[in-house]
Amino acid sequence: MTIADIGFSDWFKNNINQDLITFYQPARIISVARDRYIIKSELGEIPAEISGKLLYNATSPLDYPAVGDWVYVEFFDDNSFAVIHGLFPRKTILKRKTPGKNVDFQLIAANIDVALIMQSLDRDYSLPRLERYLVMINEAGAESLILLSKQDLIEDEELKVRIAEIQERTGLQNIYPFSNTNGMGIETVQQLLHPGKTYCLLGSSGVGKSTLLNTLIGDDLIKTQAVREFDSRGRHTTTQRQLIFLDSSAMIIDNPGLRELGNFEVETGLSTTFSDIITLTENCKFSNCSHEQEKGCAVQKALKDGSLSRERYRNYIKMQKESDYYEMSYIEKRQKDKGFGKMVKAVMKNNLKRPRGDF
Repeated sequence: MTIADIGFSDWFKNNINQDLITFYQPARIISVARDRYIIKSELGEIPAEISGKLLYNATSPLDYPAVGDWVYVEFFDDNSFAVIHGLFPRKTILKRKTPGKNVDFQLIAANIDVALIMQSLDRDYSLPRLERYLVMINEAGAESLILLSKQDLIEDEELKVRIAEIQERTGLQNIYPFSNTNGMGIETVQQLLHPGKTYCLLGSSGVGKSTLLNTLIGDDLIKTQAVREFDSRGRHTTTQRQLIFLDSSAMIIDNPGLRELGNFEVETGLSTTFSDIITLTENCKFSNCSHEQEKGCAVQKALKDGSLSRERYRNYIKMQKESDYYEMSYIEKRQKDKGFGKMVKAVMKNNLKRPRGDF
C-alpha cells in the first residue's frame, strides 16, 4: 500500500513543508483515543505520540492531530513506534463546540471529501438538527450527502414526504433512504463510496451507523447496541474516532454519536447553509433592517407569503446568536489563557535570574 492509496493526493504534495520532509516521513492519523494515536503509512499501522515540542507549542485543540490528518513522523524501534513532529495543512476540518459549558473546539475529522449525515426515519428525524450538521460541513468546505436509515419503519408515501421536505428546506437533492434490517438501499449507499475518497459518517447514537459500517466492511468489526425502547434514544457504541479502509478502496471515518452540536466561528457555514435568507436580507429596503417590523423588509415578506419557513428562519437566528455568544466567550477565554501564559513565563524568567539560596 502506498501513501496515495490512503489519501495522499496532489493537494498534499503541493503543501509539503520542505524543511520537515527532509527529516520526517508522511503518515496519516487513523485513530485517536485521547492522547493515543495510530498512524498508517507504507510501513503499516503503528502507534504514535506527539513530540514534546508540538505539545508545548499547542495553544488550542486545533493544534493537535485529528483522525484523517496527515502528519510528519519519525520512526523508532524497528519501525514499531513513531513520534509526530508536525501537521500538514488541512484541506478540510470538521469541528464543533465541546459538549457542556466549556467553550472550545472539539475536532471531529480532518481532510474528508464527503460528509455522510445520517438520520433515522423514527424519532431521531429532525430538520433543525440536519441544518446544524450542514452548517458545520459547509464551514469545513466538504460535500454533504444525506442518508436516511430505518426505511422499513415507514410507508412509501410518508418517505416521499420526508424527502420532499428535506429538499425544500435544504435545497439538497442527494438524499438516500436505506434499511439495515431488510437491506433496502444498501447497494445504492455502497455505490456512493468512491475509491481514494475519504468519507465521514455523522449522526446521533442509535441511527444505525455501526450496523451500516459492518455491512460496508462485510464483517462485524464494529460493536453495535440496541436502541432503548422507551424513548428510541441510542446508546454510544463507537467510543473513538477511527478511519476504516473498505475493499472498494474508499475510506470512511467512524465517529461516536453526536448528541450536542454547537457551532461557532461558522460565518461561512451559516451563509452557505442559509444562502436564501442571506439573499433576502440583501434585498431589504433599508441596509440596517432588523427584519422585525420595518416596511420593505424582504425577510418579513417571505415569512408572510410562506416562501420562507418560519421554523427555518428561527433555526437560523438561533444558530447565529449561539455562534456570536460562543465566539465572544471563546475570545475572552483565549485572552485569559494568553495572559496566564505570559505570567507563568515571567515567573519562570524571574526565578532563573535569582541567585542560588535567594528564596
